Amino acid sequence: MIETIRAAFVIARRDFTAIIFSKSFFFFLLGPLFPLGIGVAAGGLGSQVSRDIDNPVIGVAMTTEEADRLLSTRLRLSKSLGSKALPELIVLKDFSGSEADIIAKLNSEKSLAAVLSGTLTAPMLTGSERDVKRWQGKIALLSETALSQPATVDIATTFVRQTSSSSERNQLVTAQVGQAILILLTMILAGMVLSNLVEEKTNKIIEILAAAIPMDAIFLGKLFAMLGMALVGIAVWSTVGFTIALLVGGNWGALPSPAVGWPLFGLLMILYFSMAYLLLGSLFLGIGAMATTVREVQTLSMPVTMGQLLVFFLAYSSITKLGESVEWFAVLFPFSSPFAMIARAAQMDNIWQHGLALAWQGLFTMIIIRFSVMLFRRNVMKSGQSARKKSLFARVTGK
Repeated sequence: MIETIRAAFVIARRDFTAIIFSKSFFFFLLGPLFPLGIGVAAGGLGSQVSRDIDNPVIGVAMTTEEADRLLSTRLRLSKSLGSKALPELIVLKDFSGSEADIIAKLNSEKSLAAVLSGTLTAPMLTGSERDVKRWQGKIALLSETALSQPATVDIATTFVRQTSSSSERNQLVTAQVGQAILILLTMILAGMVLSNLVEEKTNKIIEILAAAIPMDAIFLGKLFAMLGMALVGIAVWSTVGFTIALLVGGNWGALPSPAVGWPLFGLLMILYFSMAYLLLGSLFLGIGAMATTVREVQTLSMPVTMGQLLVFFLAYSSITKLGESVEWFAVLFPFSSPFAMIARAAQMDNIWQHGLALAWQGLFTMIIIRFSVMLFRRNVMKSGQSARKKSLFARVTGK
């Protein structure tokens, strides 16, 4: 094991140095300028998820008579204005309506965006500043319409720092952005593992290395060398991005804070990107072991790339379904696990689960590498003229 690790380190240092100090690495750093449009387009996918969670519910803490009048008025107006134009109202029964009880209710009930108390002639709307300002005018309309004698109603407001509902929406935004960054970086960078291996197979360099070093060490070395190169690129892009953001300025305190906090969330972003990269990179190593021509590389890598998009969509659609079966499947399925777990880091403060997820992803990476090594030994190290004439299906199945 120690010899394998030493050999892997030698291969990693060789590949990493060759890539970093090459002229093409500068152009590689310019690569993200082109797919930025993809990131902007992907932001449109967030609208559906936002609609799933941004369905405001306002609790009504009034007398039974006034609450019933308010509910019937909303039902009547929604027929002409549309159900989405007005917030959903629920009556809070056996509720005192005091300011302390209202704040406690908002912090304990995730579905509540605000609480309406007082009377129809002097209503009080309590909630986060964003939600109160958003629905203040609609609540005034409902109160004025519900009164027997129409009159202008002034809505008194009380702002709380953050309700449970607004906190959930903010954490959802962080989860969406984290997943989008991970998938974009993984798809941009992981394919370089495949091109590097196929190039060395064509030049017969890989066969010379395999004669002196265990294949497991070669594959591990190449995989971690490419990961190191990817992290260097990310460090450069992040530095440039933060510099531009600082020069432009902005309200950094308004950024939605993840449940685990920014320092740990940043560390988990690096770790989950590394695991997503290693998982996809090890799969590409297996593809490179089976492919002998550029055409075969394209044939085999395209389904993997499309499958990676499907995996991302699976994790992305499960953001609002924490604890449900589809979300658990996204967490346990190795290729979607990094994306699903970074969403959990944004919305849940349980830290121990990330250690288990990283261990599971690392174990599956090693399994794929072992399988890739087996394919390489079968298709390359024992390849003669007869083996080269075998079909792609025969090389995959070993027949």
